[in-house]
Amino acid sequence: MKRIRSCFLFAIIAILLTGSLAWRSSAVTGTTQEPTIRADGAAGAVSTGGPNATIRVTSDLVLIPVMVTDRNDRAIAGLERGHFRLWEDKTEQAITHFAAEDAPVSVVFAFDVSGSMARRLRLAREAVDQFLKGANPADEFALVTFSDAPELLQGFTSDPEDIRKEMLLLAARGRTALVDAIMLSVNETRQAKNKRKVILIVSDGGDNNSRCSVRELKARVRESDVQIYSIGIEDMLWMRTPTAEQMEGAALLSDVASQTGGRLYEIDNPNDLPDTAAKIGIALRNQYVLGYVPGAHKHDGKYHRVQVKVLRAQGQPPYRASFRAGYIAPSN
Repeated sequence: MKRIRSCFLFAIIAILLTGSLAWRSSAVTGTTQEPTIRADGAAGAVSTGGPNATIRVTSDLVLIPVMVTDRNDRAIAGLERGHFRLWEDKTEQAITHFAAEDAPVSVVFAFDVSGSMARRLRLAREAVDQFLKGANPADEFALVTFSDAPELLQGFTSDPEDIRKEMLLLAARGRTALVDAIMLSVNETRQAKNKRKVILIVSDGGDNNSRCSVRELKARVRESDVQIYSIGIEDMLWMRTPTAEQMEGAALLSDVASQTGGRLYEIDNPNDLPDTAAKIGIALRNQYVLGYVPGAHKHDGKYHRVQVKVLRAQGQPPYRASFRAGYIAPSN
């Protein structure tokens, strides 16, 4: 097990593991290669060719994964390129790449085992189990738990049983180091073998024991190529008297999730946990990827905001699009 004691260690890991989010050029001989899809929008070269061909194509393509759901959070499949419009820094972009794919995913479960989770632990385990049941054979999983401090209980494994075995041993106690847990989870995604990387957070409260700051976390998430989904567990409405800490925790989960193109799902009935986890799994299997070539700035090292809208036929209910809020362009 690994235990993260201080924010200094997080910074060292980030420096060692964070690579440039630059677009890349490459030459491939005798193979066909799709663009390298990254959650931050960066893309590698597009190389094509038959057994005797050598073709090099340099691409400055930004790729944005988009999840589309209806008002009941059900994933919308079957959309085409013409259903989408995309802007970068308020300038509309021509969508030159479009795909609807179910690519393998590397998932880190960030699981709250603080004292307040004691009466919800069984159903929270079932939620993770439900998510695992919908997994693809090429998916992989890691498990981070957090109470007084975060711990990596299981590094990436392709066997869901490894996660289930660790979950059976969990007990709820202590305080809540939520920010540190997300930092550790983001760093762990650097060990993932799949291009699509996801963190699924299951928690019922705010942070009261982290060493790293929210500001440091937001900066780290902005630089990462991971999507964050959160299940925030609240008390029933008639029992609810949320503290400032809990409200700040919900706001944090919503902010980091939306920034990365993920979602916060707030539930007030623990019995809804398994269904919510299954819903997230289905949404991940029905994502669209939009690609465009940005303007002349390309390698200015700045953060560029992205906006996506989904068009719908007259009379159809509104759709909700979740996508990464922007990306940091590489600098020359």
